Amino acid sequence: MKNMIQIKGISIGEGKPKIVVPIVGKTKSAILESAVSFEHEKNDMVEWRIDFYEDALNVEKVLDTLEAIREIIPKTPLIATFRTQNEGGEKAITTTEYCDLNKALAASGHVDIVDVELFSGDEVVREIINYCHEHRVFAVASNHEFTLTPPKSVLIERLCKMESLGADLLKIAVMPTCTEDVLTLLDATQEMYKNHTKCPLVTMSMSPLGVMSRMAGEIFGSALTFGAVGQVSAPGQISVEKLETVLQIIHDAI
Repeated sequence: MKNMIQIKGISIGEGKPKIVVPIVGKTKSAILESAVSFEHEKNDMVEWRIDFYEDALNVEKVLDTLEAIREIIPKTPLIATFRTQNEGGEKAITTTEYCDLNKALAASGHVDIVDVELFSGDEVVREIINYCHEHRVFAVASNHEFTLTPPKSVLIERLCKMESLGADLLKIAVMPTCTEDVLTLLDATQEMYKNHTKCPLVTMSMSPLGVMSRMAGEIFGSALTFGAVGQVSAPGQISVEKLETVLQIIHDAI
């Protein structure tokens, strides 16, 4: 039996992939405007990409803005993510700053999931994940490749390592250079789902070439997909409305 994660009435790992929309505003006002605009969209979850925020390295201001976001979307599962420059993010951050910020997010009482990058170092990843669990917050371990798609064996190895470090969700995003790369990602997802883990998976092949992977998760075993309302946070994201339509078509067919 596959594990599911229940957050505010949303079952991650059951049925259609849940749609996550990103907040990528640079100012507090822009961030809160985005949160308000999501009220009538067909999203299931929200991800705040903190690295886009102009005060992302000021923990006090981050927590203040986070509290304001939560007041606007109190019933929506919220992922807090600082994407580092090494993995396609907007800002540089030291390991100590990264660890302190993520622990502060976990302790805030305003987030449901904290994103922890796999290549932050095993001890750092364990420390943040353990801290999340102490505060009853889920942790998604993540890895992003913006130039290539590693071999299937490497993808599975990385996802397995995420689980071994204690993550509740396992996320990997890769860049395809050809259609075979997209198939590699989907094949790795399916094998991981069937044979190697009970954790919900979040996998995607980026860019327009990989858009199929964002829509076919229910077939291959990916539990979340990212859609756009306005500005995108990664190459290949499509609008929430179009994404919901396709997800429903696939769900009805299978």
